[in-house]
Amino acid sequence: METMRTRVPPKTTNQLNILRASHLRTLPWLVHGFSTRGGGFSRAYGKGDLNLGFTKDDARATVERNRATFLRELGAIQRRRAGGRSMYPSPWPIVTLRQVHSDIIHCVDLIPKQPLTGDGLLTATPGLLLAIQTADCLPVILVDAKRHAIGVFHAGWRGTVKRIVEKGVGEMFRCFGSRPGDIKAAIGPGIQGCCYEVGEEVRAKFESQFGYADTLFREVKESDPVREKYPLLFLTARAPGHSDLPKKIFLDLVEANRRQLRAAGVMAKNIESSLLCTNFHTDHLFSYRAEKGKTGRLMGVAGIRE
Repeated sequence: METMRTRVPPKTTNQLNILRASHLRTLPWLVHGFSTRGGGFSRAYGKGDLNLGFTKDDARATVERNRATFLRELGAIQRRRAGGRSMYPSPWPIVTLRQVHSDIIHCVDLIPKQPLTGDGLLTATPGLLLAIQTADCLPVILVDAKRHAIGVFHAGWRGTVKRIVEKGVGEMFRCFGSRPGDIKAAIGPGIQGCCYEVGEEVRAKFESQFGYADTLFREVKESDPVREKYPLLFLTARAPGHSDLPKKIFLDLVEANRRQLRAAGVMAKNIESSLLCTNFHTDHLFSYRAEKGKTGRLMGVAGIRE
């Protein structure tokens, strides 16, 4: 498995920085990227944030300005003729979803007339920018390098346990005839296994679906300095005489999605993932968990040049 060879500049520079997968940069017909936090105009969550989601705390006009800036930096701009011979730059239309942590995937060839609900988008139509919004969950991009088809997916633990990226590979075959061996995958920044603490019920759901679930979780016993210094204070009638310290359970969401892609036939060398943890790097990225729900939204996007 490859990792994105990208460096995020210090947030204090307020520089707009887009993360791109190295193995997708070689495709001249593809526009893709994962946004970061700096270089925008939002002040709801911090000065100069590039919030790309229409959140309740941020002004819609500010988010639209952020999106326009992001698209220009991304290169998702085309020249259109106005009246006579003059040309003006026009940003690509963005196709988004009302994300509901599902395994629902839509194949689109134009801007939907009504908002779509789901967590995956596919297209083979040039000039559309497919976008997934995240603030801890994983943004995943799939690209069929031969048939010039793309997909973007929102993979939190609920979508992952429903196999959204695995189903995404299947949907690309159904819609475009994509072969898994031709698909390249990029997993963007999200909450990593170092920080993604979950409950026992989440582990049980994964264990009911995946034979390799035990490899996706790690347990860490909570430390208690008082208990370690005065163990006799915590004696109980339970054998072997001491009550057990509770354990913390951590889920490796990146590995869970990588395993699904491999199970669907995507080659390991064609899967690239970011090492950046949203929960740990809140100076560079938005994190719903670390910021207790009051935060902006990142975008993972992909489009086909005309």
